[in-house]
Amino acid sequence: MEVAAAKPILRVAAVCGSLRRASYNRGLLRAAAEVCEESVPGMRVEHVDISALPLLNTDLETPDGGFPPAVEAFRDRIASADCFLFGSPEYNYSIATPLKNALDWASRGNNCWADKPAAIVSAGGGFGGGRSQYHLRQVGVFLDLHFINKPELFVQAFQQPPKFDNDGNLIDAEIRERIKKVLLSLQAFTLRVQKD
Repeated sequence: MEVAAAKPILRVAAVCGSLRRASYNRGLLRAAAEVCEESVPGMRVEHVDISALPLLNTDLETPDGGFPPAVEAFRDRIASADCFLFGSPEYNYSIATPLKNALDWASRGNNCWADKPAAIVSAGGGFGGGRSQYHLRQVGVFLDLHFINKPELFVQAFQQPPKFDNDGNLIDAEIRERIKKVLLSLQAFTLRVQKD
């Protein structure tokens, strides 16, 4: 009797552009990890912390092309991921500085982002972080990231009823269901890219 090979688990590196513990964007990523565990078999969302990354400064690189330890550890996590989920807050109509810094560090030398699928979720006022998502997609063109097109998820975090609790945890069931749709789209696209 032949035993079917176990399907590998897709590793989703979740990167939040906000460093604040109770960030709504971090809350979206926590919810994505929970949703994945509950109802998206074959995927695992793992938070990748960017708070220890120094500001990009090529003087910190070693002559042999090495990086500071925190950057090396971050690059290893990014390189080993199958795909990415970004929680992208909007700062001044654009990408948050910590996220841009992380994108830049992992693109130095051997581009760790290249040829991998990605999705974006965001929460904020007004447009729900939409401008940051569009800027991130633009940066992704140079990085050879392949973003899913749909569904998009922009959460207008300050409109009633409340979407998050005081600790930044998502409490809105409808948004949770929309996160599931984003994850399923990312999963399908990642499997298609890996097959090619």
